[in-house]
Amino acid sequence: MTADLFESAVDVLPSREAMAEGALLLRGFARPVEVGVLAALHAIEAEAPFRRMFTPGGHQMSVAMTNCGEMGWVTDRRGYRYDGADPETAKPWPAMPALFRELAERAAREAGFSGFAPDACLINRYEPGARMSLHQDRDEKDFSSPIVSVSLGLPAIFLFGGMKRTDKPQRYRLEHGDVVVWGGLSRLFFHGVAPLADGEHAVVGRKRINLTFRRAR
Repeated sequence: MTADLFESAVDVLPSREAMAEGALLLRGFARPVEVGVLAALHAIEAEAPFRRMFTPGGHQMSVAMTNCGEMGWVTDRRGYRYDGADPETAKPWPAMPALFRELAERAAREAGFSGFAPDACLINRYEPGARMSLHQDRDEKDFSSPIVSVSLGLPAIFLFGGMKRTDKPQRYRLEHGDVVVWGGLSRLFFHGVAPLADGEHAVVGRKRINLTFRRAR
């Protein structure tokens, strides 16, 4: 059924922008399934509410987070890691909706990464002023699988750098429904999000939601 949603909603290939070797921006790729994705997101939030986590150094993040899937990314005084249970409830994270998995797998294939099987989806909620500093995604067991990042709501400036934190990042304006995939030689590139500008999105409201799919184990 999820495949039918994609195939019946779009008849043309998405706009593609190469960002680096192994990194691709798919404009509007998630738009055909936005209604289903947002409905599933509301159910996840009801079971595992957003929260602003603390870094190991004691800094509270400006971005609110939750997870779905077999594993969830968490941070606290003990460090950055994946955990199969929500630390606030000790219950497993909500299951990853089939539509989420299908979206991530299709985007990965479109970018040349067949066989992607995400077991973790970190969900970030940005409100005006929230940001994500430059970082690498390196808490996973191995780096052979790509990262798939879905943007919903307010536009954001995505910063995509290189293998060193000091590499000057490229800036990409991500709109509602855009999907970024990076892996291979780009898998460990530093990336982040500039402070979110204020605004009101017609569907999502005064915020941006980001779904980040990974293979954690």
